[in-house]
Amino acid sequence: MQAGADMLDITGALSALDWWQSAGVDTPIAEEPRNWLAEHRVTAATAPAISVAAAPAALPNTLAGFHQWIAEAPDMADGSRQGRRILPSGDAISGIMVMIDMPEPADGAAGSLLSDDSGRLFDKMLAAIGRDRASVYFASLCFERPIGGQTNPAAIVRMGEIARHHIALAAPKRLLLMGQAVSRAILGTELISARGKLHGVNHDGAKTEAVATFAPRFLIQSPARKADAWRDLRLLIGGIEF
Repeated sequence: MQAGADMLDITGALSALDWWQSAGVDTPIAEEPRNWLAEHRVTAATAPAISVAAAPAALPNTLAGFHQWIAEAPDMADGSRQGRRILPSGDAISGIMVMIDMPEPADGAAGSLLSDDSGRLFDKMLAAIGRDRASVYFASLCFERPIGGQTNPAAIVRMGEIARHHIALAAPKRLLLMGQAVSRAILGTELISARGKLHGVNHDGAKTEAVATFAPRFLIQSPARKADAWRDLRLLIGGIEF
């Protein structure tokens, strides 16, 4: 009986972590009060050593090669493990690319992104703009779900570089970014500020326009924001021929 209760506690804790990340809360705060305006000095004796990381290997310059790299690379910035990653799917020449932050908990066993209730909502969102999963190119920022559903803030810059290279190879006409982590990685902007406008994304001369909106899991938890998401979808397809 105790083991079952512990499992419920763990499940509830992971669910809470997902909720706070979707809401944009990703910085831990100590329980003891702190004067954030006070000057903080680090002495030579306590300053941490700075390690110089090796330069990352060059990324493949074709989309097929990039897919193979995702599957076979031993180490990924997002911490995903070889053989457990979920590859992009759909039609890379459809003109629309959709990027979510990470797989959902059930996606690893299913072998595909958004295989749960959030996926059913996602399918309805695509249907509302006359699309389905086969007629968009669908990928994730993290290729495997991180432990606890938390992206690593220290890795977000490298993850963004990889994602922008991915976008440049796919060369969509429009890009839909779903969730806070994706907005930060691709646009360098908080989701709440990024919404409601088209953003130019230019990587090595490859240009596209991006629209930021809420992750499906957040819309399930906050259904009042579905009207805002619908406006984002109309912006995504507005004024362009596919």
